[in-house]
Amino acid sequence: MKFDSEQVLEGGALERRFTLGEVPGLLWTPAAARGPEPVPLVLLGHPGGVDRMYPRLAERARHTVAQGFAAATIELPGGGERPRIPELERARADLRDALHDKQPVDGIVDRLVLPLVELAVPEWQAALDAVLSLPGIGGPVGFSGGVIAVATRLAVVEPRISAAVLFAGSYVPRVMFADARRVSIPLLVLLQWDDEHNDRQLALDLFDAFGSAEKTLHANTGGHTGVPGFEADDVGRFFARHLR
Repeated sequence: MKFDSEQVLEGGALERRFTLGEVPGLLWTPAAARGPEPVPLVLLGHPGGVDRMYPRLAERARHTVAQGFAAATIELPGGGERPRIPELERARADLRDALHDKQPVDGIVDRLVLPLVELAVPEWQAALDAVLSLPGIGGPVGFSGGVIAVATRLAVVEPRISAAVLFAGSYVPRVMFADARRVSIPLLVLLQWDDEHNDRQLALDLFDAFGSAEKTLHANTGGHTGVPGFEADDVGRFFARHLR
């Protein structure tokens, strides 16, 4: 992990940009992370394009740091300034066309999401290794955000993740419902009822499939980017319960 720059945000969070191999990322830490006791960590998921998503990521990070947690994110394979992956680019274009023409999308979703999951999950695990090796950050670890298929696989294969807030804003291949049934950590799932980029019934079916004994669904009216601000408070309370 190589740190490239740093700045202090409003509220006191220290933000550092890093690269891990060829993968860029961001780390936010509270003043408490410079004290004797290690602080918990929340991984912030997103749909790709760290710079494009930065305003929302930084706001989520500020909420997380205000609770005394560290937060970290990395760029997805093929996202942002990373090299494009031709197969995924073609699948994205095909998905847009199929949705526009109201055609079946299951096969296209498999072509897009399954390779992304296989590429992204090991990178998230490598980032987790690197961040937890830093002074002042020791876990427990939470995951917050999307892509929900990536988060679902991480919740199965990564035992260091103790709880997750999942954003139901992207498609999930049906074959990954087997993964969902293996998830056992506490979950809070946020669903936008009128999300123009999501299949509502698929999201509800996925929530039903999750094997967690504790799982909560918050459904709000509104489109893809209309998650109410008050959900940040509920997310904070969720992680306070499970990461303290």
